[in-house]
Parts: sequence; structure tokens; C-alpha cells
Amino acid sequence: MDIHSLTFASRFDGISGSAIREIFKLLAVPGMISFAGGNPAASALPDIQMAEIAKELLLDKGKILLQYGATEGYAPLRESLVPYLKNRFSFDCKADEILPVTGSTQAMDLLCKALINPGDKVVVENPTFLGNMQCIKLYQAQLVPVDSDEDGIKVDELEEVFKKERPKMLYVIPTFQNPTGRTLSLARRKKIAELASQYGVIIAEDDPYRDLRYAGDELPSIKSFDTEGWVAFMGSFSKVISPGLRVGFLCANPTLLRKCTIGKQSSDVHTANLNQAIVDAYLRRNLLMPHVNEICKNYAEQLNTMLGLLAKCGGVARYTRPQGGLFIFAELQEGMDSVKLLNKAVEKGVAYVPGTYFYAQGGHENTFRLNFSMSTIDEIERGMGILNEVFSEAIG
Repeated sequence: MDIHSLTFASRFDGISGSAIREIFKLLAVPGMISFAGGNPAASALPDIQMAEIAKELLLDKGKILLQYGATEGYAPLRESLVPYLKNRFSFDCKADEILPVTGSTQAMDLLCKALINPGDKVVVENPTFLGNMQCIKLYQAQLVPVDSDEDGIKVDELEEVFKKERPKMLYVIPTFQNPTGRTLSLARRKKIAELASQYGVIIAEDDPYRDLRYAGDELPSIKSFDTEGWVAFMGSFSKVISPGLRVGFLCANPTLLRKCTIGKQSSDVHTANLNQAIVDAYLRRNLLMPHVNEICKNYAEQLNTMLGLLAKCGGVARYTRPQGGLFIFAELQEGMDSVKLLNKAVEKGVAYVPGTYFYAQGGHENTFRLNFSMSTIDEIERGMGILNEVFSEAIG
């Protein structure tokens, strides 16, 4: 029989893969300036410290770390995460309420595996991270978008959606959101926690960018206002230590966490022991925040440089002004199409991500996302100059 007659699971209907992952292939093109990714800068990866820690761990605990581990996670890491979550995210939890995962992307997958039946409704910010929208779609849920403004998702509209649609879950990125860079206000964080309890909706709070703050005041997590266990908190060390280690964590009520743990058993058995131990040592040695403070100095300069050049960029009607994170979201004049213009930009040596991919129902073709962390100041200046040329030509 011809292999082309093979049929696939219906969950893949309409799923074409990540647009960002396709654009990532452009990174291999010599001389390409990429504003498309979300990677930390190469200079922000503490490779020397990682090498020293890994060597010490392998020499001291190698026989243990190279063996199979518990699905529930490396016990010392779960313990060291307790004060980290208290100090950085303002909520108390116990070690047995934390599940180390293979990147916070796996946390989202496990939540969907535990909670979502085909046809269930999941509310998302409009726009939001396309990778987790894809995850939700693969579990055959219906995405229900709620618009955002400069203070994050609009909670009045959110409550109406909770009343009308009775969703199973809300997915939200409260701090330096991907793709907009916006931060959810304190009042809205409190309100979302209240609405979760009132309507019985799980809040999947995804907060991987929080430590990358360059201005303004820190805000407590939505989870810190959760009194009944409706908020499942997802975090990651990908943006502040290393994306290659793939170490994240999920903190949730014990019943939900147990379901996720069972789901993880059939996904990868456990997150890599050595990687968990490296992150644990990094936390216990108090290396994280000095490292974060150092890399934030460079990121702030890169962000401010890009913002200054966006203000002079032809065709750009408006853009966000984040206080941290890795992204700026911009809007071109009406009638302009960032998808079509991407090809012209790539021909001239610059890549970005069209904004339409971040919207649950598409549209908004005149929007686009820029990342500044992977580019030097010189590359930002040259790249933004090219975008100015491309956009200016498009408006005649």
C-alpha cells in the first residue's frame, strides 16, 4: 500500500506547526539579523559556571544523577524552589506541590492532558503565545480569545466570557507578555483570582519573563491571591539560566498536580536529573539573581535602542513600551501586511514574526513582534534601518 494513504489523528487537523520555528531556520542564513526568536543572548548563558557545577555534581553524585529518577522530580530542586517562589513570586507552597518539568511548555501540555476533553473551551489573551495555543488546539479545545489593552487582559470582558462560555481554563502570561511585552495590572491580577474561584475556572499562569525587569516595580503573581487552588503556576529557567537545560516547574493543588504527574510518566518518565541538579545548585549558591542583574543591564540597553529606532520607523503606527521581558509588539498603518513584507525584509537580511500568528482567530495582518535580546546594538541599528526602508517603501 502507498505510504501516502496514511491517515493522521484528527487532533492535527488545522495544525501546521509553529510559524516561529519555521522562521528560526533563517538563523542559519549567513548575515541574517533575527528579531524573530525569543532566545537569551549568547552572552547571557553562564556556560563556565554550568561546566563547573556539572563537573562537581557528576563527581559527587554521578551514579545517582545518571540513573533513572522519580517522575515527581529531583527532591533537592523541589525544596530549593520553595523559597525561590516565595521570594520572587510572593506565594507559599510546599515541595510536594511542585513538579519539575521539561520546560514550562511541558507544564502546559500536562495541564491540557489532565483537564481538557475535546470541545472544552479555553480562554486566551488576544494576542498570546502561539506555541501554547498550538498545544491547546492539539487537545481539541476551542480557543476563546479575550482582548487586552496596556494593562493586560480586559477583566470585564473576561467575566462575561466566564459567564457565557463556562470555560475549563484560562491561559495567561501576566508579566512582560509574549508577544506584547505588557504587564497585567495589580488590580486585574486580584480580579482574575477572584473570578477563577467564583466560576470554577483553572488559571494557567505562565510567568517565565518575570525576572527580566529593566524598569518599574515588581508585582505579586496571580497565584499569590489564590486561596482555593484554582491557579496553576508555570515557571521556567529557560530565559534566565539556559533554554537548553529545559528545566521548568509547575505548582498546583495536590489533586491536579497528581494527575499531571501521572501524565508525565508516559511523556518522558522524568525531567533529566543532571539538569535539575544543576538548577538546584545554581539556586542554592545564590548565583541566579546576580546573573540576572548583570544580563538585565545589557537587555535594557538593547530594548531602549530598539524603541528609539521604532519611533522613527516608517509605516509604524504604534508599539508597546515594555518594562522588561524580550519582546516589543508593533502595529503598522492600516492596509499594510507584515506577512507579505516579511519576505522583502528577509531578502534584505532581517527577520521578524508577523503578529497574525499570535491571534487565536488570525487577522491583524498589520502587526508584528520584535525580539531584541539576540542582537547586538550594532545589529539592532542596522536591522531597524532595513525595516525602515522596507516599511517606508510599502507606503510609497
